[in-house]
Amino acid sequence: MSSPSSKAQEAREAVAGRLREMRLDAGITGRELAVRCGWSESKSSRIEHAKTPPSDADIRAWCTACGPSEQADDLIAAKRQADSMYVQWKRLQRTGLRRLQESGVPLYEQTRQFHVYCSNVVPGFFQTPGYASALLTSIAQFRGTPDDVSDAVKARMERSRVIREGDHRFAVLIEESVLRYRIGAAEIMAAQLGHLLSVMALPSISLGIIPFTAPRQAWPLETFTIFDRQRVHVETLSAAIKETQPSDVALYLKAFGNLKEVAAYGAEARSLIAAAIDAVG
Repeated sequence: MSSPSSKAQEAREAVAGRLREMRLDAGITGRELAVRCGWSESKSSRIEHAKTPPSDADIRAWCTACGPSEQADDLIAAKRQADSMYVQWKRLQRTGLRRLQESGVPLYEQTRQFHVYCSNVVPGFFQTPGYASALLTSIAQFRGTPDDVSDAVKARMERSRVIREGDHRFAVLIEESVLRYRIGAAEIMAAQLGHLLSVMALPSISLGIIPFTAPRQAWPLETFTIFDRQRVHVETLSAAIKETQPSDVALYLKAFGNLKEVAAYGAEARSLIAAAIDAVG
């Protein structure tokens, strides 16, 4: 699977390619386009080669100069989609972590089927307040964001109501390593693991754990969530990426299916959690 950042760049290049084709179909040079749009020839070149992202106004001017102005709205929508695929965490978190938690509530409430894969931490809607506080504190300190961890934890707990309320279904996979990574003090980690045993009993939840010893059909991937088989949110260190192209969503669903085949469920999964609790000490 290509990286989320490269997928975002590919989307930007696709928009730039459509603009270039439009100019060529109109039979005008980059210089003539620049004259018609009232900007430098170098700007036309930078836009065509995806070096400079065009503004909405740039796209409308380009379409008008080349003739098919009715294509402007579609191109603007494609450009905005490309921009939204790669959103810097720093930008998302610049006002603190609480607002970031709250911003996801509408999507969580409207989604009926979640497919979630976590390779690094316990999924947000399974976290205890103690675990969430330890995790968000480390994130805030690392990124230097405003310290609103207490409010962010409350917002995360409020968002987590979806696992108990409404018509939602959760297919969740986590790597066994997630059970062993120490987030917070020993008592916090033990409580978190105990909470996993509780939530996996909920009728809306299917929790699979991929053992260390499982024969891999898919290598450990970045954490991702699929919403109603229509969009994917991928989390990396530097960015939150949104994928909505059907082929990309299908790729993540395929990866989820491969990982699901080697996961442990039921009594075997509970045994892995119990062993992790014992190891906490």
